[in-house]
Amino acid sequence: MSEAQTNAGAQPAGNQRSAEGAATTGMRGLSTAKLAEQLRANPLVPLMIAAAVVIAIIIALLLWAKSPDYRVLYSNLSEADGGRIINELDTRGVNYRMGPGGQALLVPSDQVHSLRLQLAEQGLPQGGNVGFELMDDQAFGVSQFAEQVNFQRGLEGELSRSIESLGPVNRARIHLAMAKSSVFVREREPAKASVVLTLHGGRSLSEGQVDAIVHMVSSSVPELSADDVTVVDQAGRLLSQRGDTSRDLDGTQLSYIDEVERSYQRRIENILSPILGSQNVRAQVAAQIDFATREETSERYGPNQAPNEAAVRSSQLSTSYRGGEELAMGIPGALTNTPPGVAPSPINQPLDEDGNPIDAEELTEGGASSDLRHDNVINYEVDRNVEHIQHRRGQIERLSVAVVVNYREETDADGDIQRVALSDAEIAQLNRLVRQAMGFSEARGDAVEVVNSPFTLDQEELDQRAWWESPELQAMAISAGRYLLIAFVALLLYLLLLRPLIKRYTEQPLAAAAIPEPGFHATVGNDDEDGESSEQLEDDSYAPPPRKKRKSSAYEQQLKDVREMAQEDPRLIGMIVRSWIHKDEGNS
Repeated sequence: MSEAQTNAGAQPAGNQRSAEGAATTGMRGLSTAKLAEQLRANPLVPLMIAAAVVIAIIIALLLWAKSPDYRVLYSNLSEADGGRIINELDTRGVNYRMGPGGQALLVPSDQVHSLRLQLAEQGLPQGGNVGFELMDDQAFGVSQFAEQVNFQRGLEGELSRSIESLGPVNRARIHLAMAKSSVFVREREPAKASVVLTLHGGRSLSEGQVDAIVHMVSSSVPELSADDVTVVDQAGRLLSQRGDTSRDLDGTQLSYIDEVERSYQRRIENILSPILGSQNVRAQVAAQIDFATREETSERYGPNQAPNEAAVRSSQLSTSYRGGEELAMGIPGALTNTPPGVAPSPINQPLDEDGNPIDAEELTEGGASSDLRHDNVINYEVDRNVEHIQHRRGQIERLSVAVVVNYREETDADGDIQRVALSDAEIAQLNRLVRQAMGFSEARGDAVEVVNSPFTLDQEELDQRAWWESPELQAMAISAGRYLLIAFVALLLYLLLLRPLIKRYTEQPLAAAAIPEPGFHATVGNDDEDGESSEQLEDDSYAPPPRKKRKSSAYEQQLKDVREMAQEDPRLIGMIVRSWIHKDEGNS
């Protein structure tokens, strides 16, 4: 067989297969179209589909309403800690989600606190802070430098853990520069520290807390002064003040001032509340407190006292005499060592003719001279008073008190309540009570002012939170709102989707029964007392018997309803007629 014949024989076979494929495709298309037509002709299929959609939507809304509220378990986790925590959660069968950017791990809100405690028992998260456990796994031949570095790392990790235990602190990182000792004072370097804090969202540290962190770090590192510790937050703000003396008061001093003012305020209100009522008196106190530190030393000397009253410290008496005779001369011996003659004493001093003592010069005139010297020195104790005074810090310099008293309520003759101002005597009495309660001092310059004025608003009503602001009520309203939203959506689906479908496919059989089919003969029964036979009715030539108007009223009413239905919903009538046509085609 030639090649041409082969091709000629193969071509009809290919055309045949193509024709068979086209026929198969056409049959499939006809079957699909017929199936779609049958589904459209069946009134229950759209109704079932709509019901399934409504049920699916309601179930999805219920699952959304019952879905747990996820809260942050940990944030800013490292990859290693995140993997360990996720592995632990998978082991425990706990549902979790990752936050935006993968920086936070979310778990159901009712399991947050229990999971944190359970994970903390497992040592999670580690957070990258390694403590003194570094010293447990040191090699046998580790060098001194490596040992010192490990000690420094362990100390930094332990301090970071201690700081992270504070409430507002989320993470902490510490850099230590250890002190370098030297035999030369100029080459010694003190220790320094830098602390970087990552705070929780919406939290802040007070000055007292920052000072506590500074002192904790400085007390844990040898030769580290509090002035050499720097504390910075995640925004780069300097929290610690290194030797800053420009500020007048720090947080501790301001807290002390507030405490002093509140103490005096409570005293005043407590003494006036039993008289006026707790809601009828308001007091404010302004205190000026001196926080300066002063030391004073004084030394005072008393005036000279009488000799018989003063105490003798020392006494010195010295007497010397030199006579007119020659001193002993010659060869030393018994004769030369003989003392000279005794000089006459002042009592035995010779007198002149008038009874006056003869002067020494006259007495020794023409002979040897004589000299007498007498010295007496007495030292008395001098009064001295040394006083050293150290003034106390936080001493109150001045108090200013302002008290406002509400009008007194009185009932008049008609039974109405009126507010009446207090008398001058009552105001003066209240003023005295306030002075006694605060410890008024004129020398200190204290000031007190008591004013009687009506209160415009009740403070208790202002302090009382409105009922709709209660967190429990808001949570309950949110939970109830979810289910109300589900009920509202279900009602809308029923009114807009299910109800029209049910109405349409339930009224269609009634309309089909009301319209007579072609060739259908309706028989109107004759139920008269005469028992006459009924007549046949044809749709083409229907003429109700004139004698049977009462019996044909039901048919007329049905025909009227069908006409109204055709005007309201022509599509429904078209579907009914189309079903008749298909029925006739099937019968033929």
